[in-house]
Amino acid sequence: MTKFESEIKKAVHNDEKIFSFISNFNNFQDLIPQDKISDWQSTEESCRFKVEGIGDAGLKIVDKEPYKTVKYSTDGKVPFNFYLWVQLKQVAENDTRIKLTIKADLNPMMKMMVSKHVKKFLNMLGDAIANYHYN
Repeated sequence: MTKFESEIKKAVHNDEKIFSFISNFNNFQDLIPQDKISDWQSTEESCRFKVEGIGDAGLKIVDKEPYKTVKYSTDGKVPFNFYLWVQLKQVAENDTRIKLTIKADLNPMMKMMVSKHVKKFLNMLGDAIANYHYN
C-alpha cells in the first residue's frame, strides 16, 4: 500500500462540529471542486460521482470514532482501491487540527502517474474542511 498524507490544517471550529459534518456525505458536495466532479449522488453513508478524466467513483464510510476520525473506502468500480482517513485533534476551543491520509493499492506505474494528483487532492480537501463555515 502506498501512503499519502496532507499537511496539517488548522480550523477555527471545534472537533464536534467538523466531525458531524464530515460524517455525512450529504454535506460533501460543498467541499468538492464542482469543475472536476459531476453527477453527485449521496446518502449519509455513501456517495457516487464522476471525476473528470477518470470516470465513475464511489466512497463509503467504514468507521467513525466520534470527534477524532472518519474512515472512508472506495465503493463500487473505481480505478484503484484506497482508504481515506480524516483525523481531528482539538487543541483548544475553536482550534482543531486536521490531517488527511490516503492508503492506496497502486502498482509502481500508477503510483508515478497519480502521486502528484493525490497529494494535491488531499491538501485541497483538507483546506476545504478547515475553511468551511460550519453552522
